[in-house]
Amino acid sequence: MKDNIGHKNLHFLITLLAGCLFTSGLTAQSGHTLLRQGDRNYKSQDYGKAEESYRKALEKEPSARGKYNLGNTIYKQDRYDEAVKRYEEAANSASDPALKSRAFHNLGNAYFQQKEFDKSIEAYKNALRLNPSDLETKYNLALAQKFLPPPPPPQQNNDENQQDQNPQDQNQQQQNNDQQQQDQQQQQQQQQQEQQNQSQDQQNSQEGQSQNQPMKEKELTEEDIKQLLRSIAEEEKKTLEKLRQADAGACRSTKAW
Repeated sequence: MKDNIGHKNLHFLITLLAGCLFTSGLTAQSGHTLLRQGDRNYKSQDYGKAEESYRKALEKEPSARGKYNLGNTIYKQDRYDEAVKRYEEAANSASDPALKSRAFHNLGNAYFQQKEFDKSIEAYKNALRLNPSDLETKYNLALAQKFLPPPPPPQQNNDENQQDQNPQDQNQQQQNNDQQQQDQQQQQQQQQQEQQNQSQDQQNSQEGQSQNQPMKEKELTEEDIKQLLRSIAEEEKKTLEKLRQADAGACRSTKAW
């Protein structure tokens, strides 16, 4: 995979760096010497010694170019995590657009090796913003985009949209459930009231029927019959007495003596 990705070499940056360092003093010359030594080790593929030289050069004179060269050396040793860090430092500290573009290009390469294709694509885009005509970066960008996972099918998108709307749907569903529960309670109360009304109507109907029923005649005992006969005899005796008195009075009034 590494061979399929164009990787910016060190020669261009070392040439520019040398032109900037010759005007400085002894410390700069010593840093430049270390950078040239790291460049020779890099070309001979002795990346361990190249890394050592670049680190010493950065200790004497920190620079975006030194961080970039160190990142390339670490990248060649397949330590992509650390290479990402060095390329980011170079891109953030570089004032030269060409150097910044190269740092972003190789940052994209390091992310690509780690299969972090989304970050790789973003790094390549940053490089192209600074250098839109870089064909090598365009190629790497197109290659990284092919490794991105395919977009989800429409059904999954609908599920995601539905999941985003779930809080509102859940609130609406809860309101519907509450309303349904209230309706059920009201229906139960109405049924209970109707049952109570029916029970009351049945009770009232039974009471009305008992009031409208004729009273049963009292059965007469033997003593009651004797008392009744005595009462009738006395009434008859009184009636006969009244008749005799009436007859006697009538005779006295009609006799002419």
